[in-house]
Amino acid sequence: MRIIVIGCGRMGAGLALTMSQRGHAVAVVDKDPTNFERLGPSFKGEVIEGVGLDRKVLLAAGIERADGLAALTASDDVNVVIGRVASQVFRVPRVVARLYDPRKANIYGRLGLHTISPTIWGINQAAEVLCYSQLDAILNLGSGEVNIVTTEIPPLLVGQTVSELTVRGEIHVVAISRGGRVFLPTLGTEFCWGDIVYLVVLATSTDRLKTLLGLA
Repeated sequence: MRIIVIGCGRMGAGLALTMSQRGHAVAVVDKDPTNFERLGPSFKGEVIEGVGLDRKVLLAAGIERADGLAALTASDDVNVVIGRVASQVFRVPRVVARLYDPRKANIYGRLGLHTISPTIWGINQAAEVLCYSQLDAILNLGSGEVNIVTTEIPPLLVGQTVSELTVRGEIHVVAISRGGRVFLPTLGTEFCWGDIVYLVVLATSTDRLKTLLGLA
């Protein structure tokens, strides 16, 4: 995948290195070239000096063919604008934006923009958001008859409720990770963009779960 990171502060540099080490093509944008020193000699990606709001800079970073973009500058407003431009103008499939003020997260979440905070949690979470995996088993119970699995909620289920992903005695949503917080949902809880869901599923119902998630 081709990933663009806007802002080479601690989070931006950490995310860029993480994604590069995972084998992805990474381009880092920052208006201060001295910030690229945080990447160190092991970084194999591209560095581009410039302002992330500049269309020419975004094009130079390869936004037209990017699979993901992380807006991680020191400004909430700049990050939100970059994120919206990336997703709505350039149709980048996966976009995350850092917010220093978590109170704004719900507002931008309703606009379909995934937000992250704070720094340490954000590096790991952004990497997981950009490296979407379909269905990961994290624990087998008994002799493998029951599994606990995790996945990011697919676009087709955003706005739907937990009840749509529940099959009594076969598939149950037991927890949701949203905006750095994990909580226990009810059947009426609505899924949001970027939700990571944890499910208990019978091994024999795995294919049914994939169908419900649109993965089959």
